[in-house]
Amino acid sequence: MKPFGYQRPTTTAEAVRLCAAGPGARFLGGGTNLVDLMKLGVEEPGLLIDVTKLPLDRVVRTPDGGLRIGATVRNSDLAAHPDVRRDHPVLSQALLAGASGQLRNTATTGGNLLQRTRCSYFQDVSKPCNKRLPGSGCPAREGSHRDLAILGHSPECVATNPSDMAVALAALEATVLLLGPEGERAVPVTEFHRLPGENPDQDTVIRPGELITEVVLPPPAPGTVSRYRKARDRASYAFALVSVAATLQVDAGRVERATLAFGGVAHRPWRARRAEAELLGAPATPAAFQHALIAELAEAQPLRDNAFKVDLVRRVALDVLGELCEPQGRPRHLTPAPPT
Repeated sequence: MKPFGYQRPTTTAEAVRLCAAGPGARFLGGGTNLVDLMKLGVEEPGLLIDVTKLPLDRVVRTPDGGLRIGATVRNSDLAAHPDVRRDHPVLSQALLAGASGQLRNTATTGGNLLQRTRCSYFQDVSKPCNKRLPGSGCPAREGSHRDLAILGHSPECVATNPSDMAVALAALEATVLLLGPEGERAVPVTEFHRLPGENPDQDTVIRPGELITEVVLPPPAPGTVSRYRKARDRASYAFALVSVAATLQVDAGRVERATLAFGGVAHRPWRARRAEAELLGAPATPAAFQHALIAELAEAQPLRDNAFKVDLVRRVALDVLGELCEPQGRPRHLTPAPPT
């Protein structure tokens, strides 16, 4: 690990000023991803700006009944928050499905959104990688890609976003608040992460010097139920092969509203817009769900070794939507309290 400077600002304005003062500065929250990448030589910041003492560690109600989640709220605290568990169980479930208890106690909301891909070529500095070194190539396309993208990838990159939390936030239509040298702006979470295109090294739309300050959740519509499901190689700590976050509102047997997001299949959480459009007004039946999911996944472009993901994400999504329709199922969607 190369030497680096360290600063601990006490205000968001000071943090932004320090980051904008020179290239090579990075914000440090829990460090559960950034520090690992520094040890591997993938990240080499000249300055770490510790944001853990900033006043961004609260979850508060908005006047309309939504939630404002500070960027330094720990994942374990957010998963256990009573308002999150009651109104947005999909988010609590996603957080509890991610990482280990020790990591959730350290990882932050902002840091979770900024974590980088777990593609083995990206993490190995002895290998070429367009995400790490633009123009060097993407050996994953012909190499080891079983865990990588089937949607939205490009010839330049087939990496996947590893966040569970971000998939749930995409289904919840959250907004990310950013503070930078030019002031504050709001970005829908579905537009926060980028598809790789010709610039896979650019994970997000964050501008130089910008700091994530909050994530805002709109209030849930009456009668909405939600759920997160993750398929992985082992039941313990593991990244998703595929995951599904869904919210559903059914009235008189028909879908009044649905949001659906997939994880583990693309460079960003994949919002299934086509499936949502197919579901709107459709009967809340397995046949209608199946039709919508097949339409969504028609554009999938799997590689040699990951075609199984197309069927796997369809089956997981079909199961999740079916469970959300069960009259007796509502208690099952309440997230169990984390172990004490």
